[in-house]
Parts: sequence; structure tokens; C-alpha cells
Amino acid sequence: MTWSGPGGVPTRLLEHLWYTVVTVVIAAAIAVPLGLWVGHTGRARWLVSVANSLRAVPTLGLLFAVSLVVGPYIPGDLAFTAPSIAVLVLLAIPPILAGTYAGIDAVDPSARDAAKGVGMRGRQVLWQVELPNALPLLLSGVKSAMLQVVATATIAAYLGLGGLGRYLIDGLAVSDIGEAAGGALLVGLLAIVLEGVLSLLQRRVVSPGLTGRTARGSQDGDDAPQAEAPADAPVDVRG
Repeated sequence: MTWSGPGGVPTRLLEHLWYTVVTVVIAAAIAVPLGLWVGHTGRARWLVSVANSLRAVPTLGLLFAVSLVVGPYIPGDLAFTAPSIAVLVLLAIPPILAGTYAGIDAVDPSARDAAKGVGMRGRQVLWQVELPNALPLLLSGVKSAMLQVVATATIAAYLGLGGLGRYLIDGLAVSDIGEAAGGALLVGLLAIVLEGVLSLLQRRVVSPGLTGRTARGSQDGDDAPQAEAPADAPVDVRG
């Protein structure tokens, strides 16, 4: 394990981060609109069940199967990268889809009724009422998908994807436990950092009323010492 060159830690780290971000962005572009539609209309709920069933598919077997079937038809280095990214996208879709659907489905019906009562139409209810209330679960699904992709991209290094997984594979191949352990540590640290970034993003974009921060702030304010009246202030003794 080195810190310079094409196999250095910064290069491998950026590769791993790049694959993760690209995968989650593609998966979110597919799963979020689909989850919003299913949750808002109540139609095709079976899609969520079908997507969740993909979690039971063996990851390594799926990677090899897609690479063997699709790889020969793709030229150059994309023969290894494209199938791996496609499989990672398939694995990232279920948690994002489930989180988006669950968030929309959990919105209080009275909030929808109130929005319709003030004249909002279906699309306005979705974007101005349902989506803001669904953000906590939606972002939790994105966070779950992000962590899963970080871990699974390590396995995809078997197919030449690159990234931090190369340290584990190469280290185990030559019995270099230090290199393998270092790669595993870097993967764990990357997952922790990304989870922290998404948690901060969630804190920024989610309404305080949905997270309970407003209520806690009110309680803290209630415990604050009250200002005392001046000693010479007149006292009202009327009944």
C-alpha cells in the first residue's frame, strides 16, 4: 500500500468514492420518482416488494453473471466497469425505493386533506406536503443504499472495478495481512465519513418540526430562569 501512483491510497479512495456517488445518483434517479409515484397514487405497490426481493440475490454471483453475459459486448475497460456499476445500481435501488415509498405512505392523511381543502391539486400536494414530510425516510433509504454500495464496491474489485477493494484482494493474494487490513480500515472510514455527511445533509434539509428539534428547544426555553419583577413594582391585590 502506497500513497502515490495509480495504485496509491488517494487514487484508490477517489475511485471508490466516484463509483459510489455515480451508482447512488443513478439509483436515486430511478427509485425516487418511482417511489413518489407509487406512494402518491397507491398503484403498483408490488414494485416495492419485487425490488426488495433483489436484496436476497447473492452479490458476487450476480456480478459474475452480468459480467459474463454483458461484458463481451462492451469494448475496452468498460467491459469490467459498466456491468459492475449496473449491478451496484440494482442493489442500491431497493432501499431508496422502499424509503421513498414508506415516507410518502406514512404522511398523515389529515395533512393531505388540509392541503386539498385549501385548493391544492395532486401534484402540489405531492411536492409541497408529501415530499417534505417524507424526507426523513427518503434520506434514510439513500443513506442505507450509500453504505451498501461502499461495501459492495469492495467485492466488485474482483472484476477489475478498482477502488479500495484492490487492497483487500491483492493483500490476501500475497498473504499481506497488513495491506488487506489497511484496505478494510479505509473502507470502514469512508463509510463512516459518508454517513456523517448524509446525516448533516438530512439535518439541514429536513424540517425541524419533523425531527423534534423544535420541541426540544421549547423545553429548554421553559427551563430557563424567569426574570424577577423589581422590588418596588406595584402589586395588584385585586380579587
